[in-house]
Amino acid sequence: MKVKIFQIVSAQEAVSYINDGDTVVFGGAGAGHAVADKVMSHLGKRFLETGLPKNLKTIHPCGIGDNDAKGLNHVAHEGLIETNIGGFWGNAPKMSSLAKQNKIKGYNLPQGVLSHVMRASASGKPGVITKVGLKTFVDPDVEGGKINDITKEDLVSHIEIKGEDYLFYPSFKVDVAIIRGTSIDIEGNLTMEEEVGFFSMLSIAQAAKVNGGIVIAQVKNINKSHCEPGRVKVPGVFIDYVVQDETQEMTFISSFDKALVCRDEPYASEALSLEGVKRIIIRRASLELKEGAFVNLGYGMSDGVPIVAQQEGVADKLTFMIEQGPSGGLPTTGLNFGAMYNPSSILDDGYQFDFFQGGGLDIAYLGFAQIDQYGNVNSSRFGNVLTGCGGFIDISQNAKKVVFCGSFAVKSEQKISEEGLEIIHTGKFKKFINKVEQITFSSEYALDNKQEVLYVTERAVFQLTPKGLLLKEIAAGVDIQKDIIDMMEFTPIIDNSLTTFNSNIFKQSKLGLFQENVIV
Repeated sequence: MKVKIFQIVSAQEAVSYINDGDTVVFGGAGAGHAVADKVMSHLGKRFLETGLPKNLKTIHPCGIGDNDAKGLNHVAHEGLIETNIGGFWGNAPKMSSLAKQNKIKGYNLPQGVLSHVMRASASGKPGVITKVGLKTFVDPDVEGGKINDITKEDLVSHIEIKGEDYLFYPSFKVDVAIIRGTSIDIEGNLTMEEEVGFFSMLSIAQAAKVNGGIVIAQVKNINKSHCEPGRVKVPGVFIDYVVQDETQEMTFISSFDKALVCRDEPYASEALSLEGVKRIIIRRASLELKEGAFVNLGYGMSDGVPIVAQQEGVADKLTFMIEQGPSGGLPTTGLNFGAMYNPSSILDDGYQFDFFQGGGLDIAYLGFAQIDQYGNVNSSRFGNVLTGCGGFIDISQNAKKVVFCGSFAVKSEQKISEEGLEIIHTGKFKKFINKVEQITFSSEYALDNKQEVLYVTERAVFQLTPKGLLLKEIAAGVDIQKDIIDMMEFTPIIDNSLTTFNSNIFKQSKLGLFQENVIV
């Protein structure tokens, strides 16, 4: 059978096929995780040299960048981008800056929903119907996911089915798909043997092809033989142009680390340790773990939970799952978050989000920037900082139990000992406020669905109740009035159930997770 022949071209030539006004979708995530950075760099370079192409609509289900110059930062130019629709904006400060200055239109929509929208776009469906986003800033009754004043069009709308409220996210007509893999074979079949995640590469490519668009694939290796059919992530018949980058690194952080794609490869990471306030918060939060649980972790503070599980010798009794697709290993931390050491499996992220949105997670650990008197959480936008929601909404609305982890206040100072905490400086800014600047997690939605919700800090633990936040525990050495209540804009519920933290949290010894005599 004769098949269409793909073309091997330079990055400069590949981006020349992108036209004014095209809808361009970027695959990959985070700090170089399967990111076609060479192609993105040349797209930005072409615009700076020629002024073309103009007024693109760019879509990225995941955040893409290194917090500086790579990823989406390559293409963050006024005139090149007309509208940017992303799941996460925080690691692309140049793109965020354009949106905050009203130089481009912008939307922030849930990462899992956008992954599913790519699948819907590929299959000719009108869009995605889901409850994800209800009563958050994505809800059109709140902000509709719009980032700035010049963004007027309502992408998200309400729809009622059998008396229940849902949100409708429309599909897109994709003109250009920019994807990445590790290798192509003689027929152009793309494999991803050195990629820490597969993301939505196939759906993005299919979405472009069914719309008569083009697919540009960046790879490290061009092989002259056939690969095993079962290893193909994107069939060669969908790929139009291949750009080779022989120096392509696994991520912006790791040039290559076999342990990120191999179950049995030994690894060593200095990042897999905990200290200071984070150690106290995460040790307390880890007491909520149950043997056999499916556990999700967010970026930042909460990524320390697997470290505690490993220190306790119980990591093999839990299944850690992250939104980028890996499961069963130990998630990386910091800017390289999104990969996993010794994963037992790596799924396309859309399938991972099927499980998350379906309620499969037993517990999710997520961070926070602000919490209000009702229990709403803001982790997406505060002050002049635009990070976006990523998979936060997909996960937090659907996990059976959610534990929000974070420091009690901004720029506080404390002395930590095995006896407890001594607060030296209570903090410069309050994080427990009357009203959050943006609702990333809706307490009203959580209460309607009888979700168990905890808020864990180094000083105190709170629980969501229909009447507001209940102060559940305080750390030894903390002054409840000076160190807690005076540093909140509202007064939490306090009753006779108030206790102190498990004293083992502050000690250097193990917590004894999953042992019958451990008291939470």
